[in-house]
Amino acid sequence: MKLVINLLQALMLILGAPLVRGVISRVKARLQRRRGASIWRPYSDLFKLLRKEDLVPPTSSVVFRIAPALLLGATACVAAFVPVVWPIGLLASRGDLFLLVYFLAFGRFFLSLGAFDGGSAFGGMGASREALVSSLAETPFLLALTAIAILASHADISGMIGWTLQQSFFNISTVHILAFTSLAMVVLAETGRMPIDNPTTHLELTMIHEAMVLEYSGPSLALIEAASAVKLHAMLALLIGLFMPWGMASSYSGGELGLAFIFYAAKVAGLIFVLALIESGVAKLRMYLVPDFLGVASALSALAVIFTMLVKR
Repeated sequence: MKLVINLLQALMLILGAPLVRGVISRVKARLQRRRGASIWRPYSDLFKLLRKEDLVPPTSSVVFRIAPALLLGATACVAAFVPVVWPIGLLASRGDLFLLVYFLAFGRFFLSLGAFDGGSAFGGMGASREALVSSLAETPFLLALTAIAILASHADISGMIGWTLQQSFFNISTVHILAFTSLAMVVLAETGRMPIDNPTTHLELTMIHEAMVLEYSGPSLALIEAASAVKLHAMLALLIGLFMPWGMASSYSGGELGLAFIFYAAKVAGLIFVLALIESGVAKLRMYLVPDFLGVASALSALAVIFTMLVKR
């Protein structure tokens, strides 16, 4: 039963990811006083891409062809680490917080290789920008997770979530505030959202993620878009699990699991609204300001680690 629940959690993150993107787009449209597309539009876009021809640049190698599949596989592994309605993930293991970070890096690495291999100037530009952003984002990401790991005395995501579940909501410490703020800023950078990147733009001078995938089409582009959606959903679920896990089921009963799903959906809806509000009200940062943005995230996460050591003493 435990294995079935853990598997369903991972499938929920993967299969529900396009819906999260659809809801974000719809909420943004409402905030901008537009009608907006259907929340199911991302699913139809993926199915449409899967039916199209997969065009490959004549100068590319096998790296260009396998990069989307490796990206989706690595992102699916990340989703398998993150609990949703039950405080244990499918691939839960000791020290898996490091595996989670490096699976994300693994996917970015192969997507960047595919962008370079496509032979497009825009692909190389986007890959170099992605390398800059990811290298700056990994430090605050690891430090924020480390701060919570030290506080919880667990180096695994499930252990950290289990520890937080035992705490009172009103016992929020400075460490939690600093780590949450830092991790939220990292999520914006990792998922290519505003103000770091605009997921809906094709303006050459500002593209990061979109520049890397310009040469892809058909099923390959569908895999990349699916991986992007899964990463966004998994990162939102990670924020919820580490800082707002209350409401997760403590037994295998259907009632508790159903109630936990309702709580999770409500928390995701809250984060979606905040994300849509940010993207509707904040302009994209210029590239030379992105290091400053992530520098603030690094400083906050470093302070979280320092305060954690003081608390543990």
